[in-house]
Amino acid sequence: AATMSVKFDHQFNAPADQLWAIIGTPDRIDWVPGATSCTFDGSVRCLSLPGAGDIKERILSHSNEARTMEYSCFETPAPLQSHHSSIQVIAEGDTCRLLWQTSVTPIAIETFIRTSMEGCIEKLTEILEQRAKN
Repeated sequence: AATMSVKFDHQFNAPADQLWAIIGTPDRIDWVPGATSCTFDGSVRCLSLPGAGDIKERILSHSNEARTMEYSCFETPAPLQSHHSSIQVIAEGDTCRLLWQTSVTPIAIETFIRTSMEGCIEKLTEILEQRAKN
């Protein structure tokens, strides 16, 4: 089966540390649309998505210094054969960029992955804007 890569390179109008504080905390899920709870045991996080079911992800690497994280989804209600995601937050003065790449098999799930990543980016934008106001 072919593997499909979904890549986002998104600019946020907020400092890198603010974005990383959200994304770089494995059990923080207020930026994940539909997720109601999350457990994290230090290596595996389990997210509950009502209507979609539970998703389990293994955190493969995590660096606060480099603001990078890699994870792999290994249990999901969808027919997923392989999954690998990498996240990097790059500081650019008072703003930052999020490089988020997911490789997934089968291709059929690509639209779902892309839509869910887009939803996360929208939520991140909202959270950071709220923070800027307060």
